[in-house]
Parts: sequence; C-alpha cells; structure tokens
Amino acid sequence: MEKLTFYAVSAPEKLDRIGSYLAERLSRDVVRHRSGYVLIAMEALDQLLMACHSQSIKPFVESFLHMVAKLLESGEPKLQVLGTNSFVKFANIEEDTPSYHRRYDFFVSRFSAMCHSCHSDPEIRTEIRIAGIRGIQGVVRKTVNDELRATIWEPQHMDKIVPSLLFNMQKIEEVDSRIGPPPSPSAADKEENPAVLAENCFRELLGRATFGNMNNAVRPVFAHLDHHKLWDPNEFAVHCFKIIMYSIQAQYSHHVIQEILGHLDARKKDSPRVRAGIIQVLLEAVAIAAKGSIGPTVLEVFNTLLKHLRLSVEFEANDLQGGSVGSANLNTSTKDNDEKIVQNAIIQTIGFFGSNLPDYQRSEIMMFIMGKVPVFGTSTHTLDISQLGDLGTRRIQIMLLRSLLMVTSGYKAKTIVTALPGSFLDPLLSPSLMEDYELRQLVLEVMHNLMDRHDNRAKLRGIRIIPDVADLKIKREKICRQDTSFMKKNGQQLYRHIYLGCKEEDNVQKNYELLYTSLALITIELANEEVVIDLIRLAIALQDSAIINEDNLSMFHRCGIMALVAAYLNFVSQMIAVPAFCQHVSKVIEIRTMEAPYFLPEHIFREKCMLPKSLEKHDKSLCFLTNKIAESLGGSGYSVERLSVPYVPQVTDEDRLSRRKSIVDTVSIQVDILPNSIPSDDVVSNTEEITFEALKKAIDTSGMEEQEKEKRRLVIEKFQKAPFEEIAAQCESKANLLHDRLAQILELTIRPPPSPSGTLTITSGHAQYQSVPVYEMKFPDLCVY
Repeated sequence: MEKLTFYAVSAPEKLDRIGSYLAERLSRDVVRHRSGYVLIAMEALDQLLMACHSQSIKPFVESFLHMVAKLLESGEPKLQVLGTNSFVKFANIEEDTPSYHRRYDFFVSRFSAMCHSCHSDPEIRTEIRIAGIRGIQGVVRKTVNDELRATIWEPQHMDKIVPSLLFNMQKIEEVDSRIGPPPSPSAADKEENPAVLAENCFRELLGRATFGNMNNAVRPVFAHLDHHKLWDPNEFAVHCFKIIMYSIQAQYSHHVIQEILGHLDARKKDSPRVRAGIIQVLLEAVAIAAKGSIGPTVLEVFNTLLKHLRLSVEFEANDLQGGSVGSANLNTSTKDNDEKIVQNAIIQTIGFFGSNLPDYQRSEIMMFIMGKVPVFGTSTHTLDISQLGDLGTRRIQIMLLRSLLMVTSGYKAKTIVTALPGSFLDPLLSPSLMEDYELRQLVLEVMHNLMDRHDNRAKLRGIRIIPDVADLKIKREKICRQDTSFMKKNGQQLYRHIYLGCKEEDNVQKNYELLYTSLALITIELANEEVVIDLIRLAIALQDSAIINEDNLSMFHRCGIMALVAAYLNFVSQMIAVPAFCQHVSKVIEIRTMEAPYFLPEHIFREKCMLPKSLEKHDKSLCFLTNKIAESLGGSGYSVERLSVPYVPQVTDEDRLSRRKSIVDTVSIQVDILPNSIPSDDVVSNTEEITFEALKKAIDTSGMEEQEKEKRRLVIEKFQKAPFEEIAAQCESKANLLHDRLAQILELTIRPPPSPSGTLTITSGHAQYQSVPVYEMKFPDLCVY
C-alpha cells in the first residue's frame, strides 16, 4: 500500500487507470461474495483518495463513486455500511475545483432507503439506519460545500431526505416541550442513536438553507406530518418546528410562518383537532420568531388567523343547527368542544403574537381586529358573517374581542390619545351597548388595558368600600394637556356608555365590578377638577335612576347600582382628599351599614342577600345628596355650579346600531294651537303626532337628493339654452319679490308683537314641559312662527 501510494503521488496521471482496475476487481469480488478482497480494495481506494489532491483526481473519483454505488446496491448490510463509511470520508475532503458533471441522485435515493430499513434483526436494522443517516449527512456536506450545491435543494431530493430524517426522529421517546431550543445531543448519542443522529443531521441541513431554498426544505415536513397523522397529538410536530425555527437563520423565520399559514389554509376542512394542532405549532413558531425577525407577514398572520376563527365559528354554528336528538347529540357536543379548542388556540396565538409586536405595529393590529368585529345594523366590518346567523355572529364578536383583549394586554401608551384614537374608540364602544353582558365585559376589559398606564387595575379588583385608599399605594401622574383635551372631546361619550351600561337588565356582579374599575381608572388617569365634577354628576344620576326606576329594573340591579355609586364616591372622595366630602360619604355608608346593607357592595353581591320590597320609602339619609356634596366641594375651591345640573346622557345613533332600546322609548311631540277667538267649548284641536316611522321617512333624504339633482340640471340647461332677455326678466322679478318681503320684515320689527294665537305643548317619554305661547304672523307666501 505504501508503494502504491508513493507511485500514485509521483505519477498522478496514472490514478485514472489505477481506479479503473480497482473498480473492475471490486465489482467482480462483490458478485462472487469475496468480502475479504472487497475490504482490501476499498481500503486501498480510501487511502489513495486521502493521499492524492491533484487535478487528475477527478477521473479517479468517478471510479471511486462507482464502487461505492456497487457496495450500496449489494444486499449485505456489512458491505452497505462499508460503502457508506467510504463515502463519508470522501465527503469530508475539500476539492480544489468544483465538479460540474457529478450528481448524487443515486446516493440520495439509496441512503434514504437505508434510513427506512426494516431488517428483522434490530441491531442490524439500527446499524443500517445509522449508515443511511450518515450517508445523507455526507451528501449534504459535499453538495453544500460544492459550487453546484443548489442541486441538493431541489424538491425531488428534499422529498426523500427530509422524511427519512423525520422517520428516524420519531423514535425519540421523550420530547422536550420547553420554549427554549432543544438540547444538543452528546457525541456518543450521535453515533449510537438513529433518532439523535437524524435530529443532528436535520439541524445541519436547515442551518445551511438559504433564502431561495428554505421553502423546499420545510414543505416535506408538512407532507410527512400529514401522511403519518402527527398533528393530533402534535408533540412531535411541535418538536420538529422548534428545531426548524432555532436552526434556520433568524431573517428567514417569516418564511416558515408563511408556510404554516399556507398549510393551515390547505387543511381548513380537516377535523378541529388537526387544525388546532397546526395552530399550536404556529404559536410555537411565532413565539420564537417574535424574538427575532417577524418580517412582512404581520397582517397576513392576523388576517389568516381571523379567517380561520370565523370558519371555526361557522362550523360550530352549523353543527348546532344540524344536531339531531339521540346519539348524534354526543357527537355534536364533542365537535363543539373541539371547535372551542381551535378558537382558544387561535386567540392564544393572536395574543402572543400581538404582545411581542412593537407599539406602532400593535396599534395597527388593534385597528385591524376592531375592523373585523361585526356590529348589528352596520356594514363597516370586513368579516363575512352572512353564513353565521345571530348565534354565530355573537360568538365571533366574543372571539374577536377576546383576541383584542390579548393584543392590548401590557400595552402602555404615553398619552391616552395614542391608545384610544377616535377611529378606534368609536367602534370599540359600539358593542358596549349590546344586549349581551359578556360582550360588554370584554369591551370594558379592553378599555382597562388601554387606560391603565400605571398598573393600578390589580389594586382596584373587586367592587368594595375601601377604608383607606392610601393603603393601595396608587401610582398616578399629573394630567397632561393631551389627556385633558381627550376628555373634553370624548368624556361625554365615556360617561354615556358607563351610565347606560349600569342600567342593563342582564348585568351580573362582574359587570358592576368592571364599571366601578372604569370609573376609578378615569379618576386616576384622566381626571382634573372638571372631570371629577362630571364623574360625581354621573354617580348621582345613577343613584337617582335606581330610585326612580324608569327602566323597570329588578330590585337586585337597583341595589347593585346603589352599591356601585357608594363604592365609587367613597373612592373619589378619598382620592381628591376633601375632608367635608369624605365625611358626608362616610356618614351615608355608616347609616347604610346599619339600616340598608343591601346598598353596599359587600352585601348585595353575596349569594343570599335580603332585598327590600321597594326603595321609595327610604330616608334621604341613605342617599348621597347633591347639595351636601356641592357645599363640601365648594368650600375647597371647586367650581360646583355644574353639580346642580342633572346629568343626562346624549342620545346618539349607537342605540339603533347595537340593537339596544333607546333611552326614550317613544318620542311624541304634540303641537296644540288654541286660538283665543274661539270659545273653550268649541276648541279646535289640531294635534300632529310624530312617530318613529314618520321621523324615519323625514330623515330619508335619498328622494330629496334626486330632486335637487334634477333641479340643478334644469337650471344649468336653462342658462345654456334660454334667451338672454328671458333670463334677465326672471332674475329681475325675483329680485323685486325679495325686496318687497325684506321691506315687510323690516316694518314688523318696529310694530309691537301681536297677541298669542295658541300654545305649544311638548311631551317626551315621561316628562311634559310647560306650554309656551305661539305668535302667528302671515304674509303673502310667507309664514313665520
């Protein structure tokens, strides 16, 4: 061997003939099963290959690879392992010049087949599989280091290599489920355990992937998981994608996320558990990608997830509608539970992804999700709910608001205008008027996430009478100018939604707790002296509404409102630290504790609480009095003039949009004209009742717009075609008429007013206003009231 090596190094041009001779001898010995000669020939080839590094080695390599192929084709495991070992040695040699004609298609196919060996002897089977994995590793190293390395990334090769590695990785008994990267295997494990060796090779393969061939390496993973049904349970799928995300270069993470989203779209009609498994894999991928580069797929991720959220709700609604009695009910309920798993997985993924985004992107995602929330009576949302029905629409509303709640968690804006711009606040508050207590709870919780910039919400949890607010150690800063302008612009809107939210018939304890927290957070984060006065007015108005009970609320809800007012006034009085105000509130709470404990939150929200039969007979000492509050605040320099003006919420179109009853159930305006010249027994009653339908017809301006367009067209046409003399004459006549009417009006200003010709009576709901005199003055073609 020493002489042969010296000869080959001295005369490298002879290497080609040496290789051909050895290849011919080895082929003959393999066929004749002369294993000893085969071993000698391969050892000679290996040593020559390692010793000679010249330009003339290229033909010798072809002979060498031909011999390795002969060994791999043989049915004897020892020869297959021998050929593999020789190929691995060759793969570790760095060639000076690239080979433009050499291909490794046969070796990829053969090594992949060895990875799936099913030999009856477990030891031999393991040995062959290890040899196959090492061979694949050698092919990857050789081709990646070669100038023509792109050939290995072709789909026909990746479709063999990746499944072979995953097939052996499945044999791992314990899968590491931690968030961190999977542990690197030890050197001994690499050589002895096919699963560990395959995993190491898989990492190496992905680590060498570049931008152009990343997708070819990832797609076979999906095919393998689908074929072997590994999405449910999905421990192995999660393990695989953890390896992928930690092995690839960080800037390519968004490619993997795109592939997962694409596969989720492709499997959208599969069982809920399969979809849930894919979404959980996406969650793991997002958790890792969010720490590095997410790429341009932010909106695509959320759009795809929200689309699948809608599909899941649609499937759930269809199952509920199509469920039949008997044994099918069990299957339907199981499907419903599975769909809930899908929905929770989607919401968890949305929340985790959103919470890792920078603030500017998170604001965009908040607007994006809010734009998907369907509101009854509007078409501004971008989510298709035509197939959902009322139950499905309610379900998708809850799911989207839960997603929004996850995204807003931990969001800290410097100013409230940044967190709650008008374009986001208006659609957010619309669901707060819906007749669904769960939707209202979610809206309030989202508001709390955005308002609470100093983490005070946990200290305010639970509605209660706080003996000493100072013990809570509430953090607050001086109100900035932007927050003050926000409250001037949007304060009435917030007060209105809190006021109406307190008077909902289906409120539960959590609703009152969240409403109390809302009032407290506004006081902490946004309240100057003016806002404090408005909040006290709001609290007194809620107290009055509970006592008068125009909305016919149950006794529990009336007492709940009284308890909410007591808890808030106790809080705000200590926050502004006005002694007289604190004394009045403490006195009322003390009297209530002895005489009417059901007006306090600690009692009314217990399971068994005795409720009164009526509230009308209660003494005024049980109520917070406006004059007492005004007197106490006025003495401390507060401007209390507005306290004497009762708070009345603004009536907007949101009531109609959110399917909520209007504040004024019926508005009836009656105009009675009673001429003095007619005797009382012959009174002519001229009463016009304006109902909702009449107002709706009057507001419908589509017909009027068409008439206006037609008038404008006629005027333009007239000025274009009519003679000049005709146009001038008409303008002159109109000018004269206008001159005469102005003269009549100017003359009237000098005359004394005439006697009243009638009265005007206006009724609205339960209130009737005083009749006012009506003066009637008539002129030709002109009537002024």
